[in-house]
This record gives sequence, structure tokens and C-alpha cells, in this order.
Amino acid sequence: VWKKLGLPDLIPTRMTLELANRAICTPDEIARDVFVPVGKFTFPADFVVVDYESDPRVPLILGRPFLRTARALIDVHGKEMILRDGDKRLTLNMKHNTTSYSNHPYRESVNLINIFNLSSEDC
Repeated sequence: VWKKLGLPDLIPTRMTLELANRAICTPDEIARDVFVPVGKFTFPADFVVVDYESDPRVPLILGRPFLRTARALIDVHGKEMILRDGDKRLTLNMKHNTTSYSNHPYRESVNLINIFNLSSEDC
């Protein structure tokens, strides 16, 4: 699936991660400079690839490195986030209710990467 999507080669790693549930996992590889489209912008981001059973109801959250690359300005009280690329700006309304993600697993948002759901014929 990774190669079919045209993503960059994976780089082996010896990293160890402690997950939010305190479980320890050893990632297989790292993907560097994967281009992530957000609105009219595209930003490079690095991803750590771990082996786990995916749940389409649980989104993957982009963290601080992505927000830094996107030069994000977050207005918590105004409920908006501004992503910047040079002199261009993309303002995103953050007034949605995040509890609805479990009911809408394929809803896209600025801080999510949805899991591709390809049939076994595509793999």
C-alpha cells in the first residue's frame, strides 16, 4: 500500500516509544518528508511507522513538528488556526465538536490524517 501511494522510502530505526496508554513499542521504520496537503498548502512531515491494528474511528494527530513547519498560529479563544506558507495564509475554523469524530471516521480536519481504506484488490 505504501509504495502504491507513491510515498518515500522508509528508513530503519532503533527508536523506542512509550504510547499514551503506557505501552512500549518499537517502530519499524521512519518516513521522512512526506508531503501532507492541507487546504491549498502542502507541508513536509516526518512519520514514525508502527505496527498496530488500525481503527478508522481513531484519527492520527499531527503534532508540534507539523504545526511548526506550517508556521501555525492558534487562537484558542477565537477558535481558529492560521497556517502560513511564505506570504500566503490559510485560516481554519476550529469551532467543530471533536467528539463527533468517532461517528464520522472519514471527516477531514487540519489536525488529522485519515487512514486509507483500500480493498485487498488494491494491495
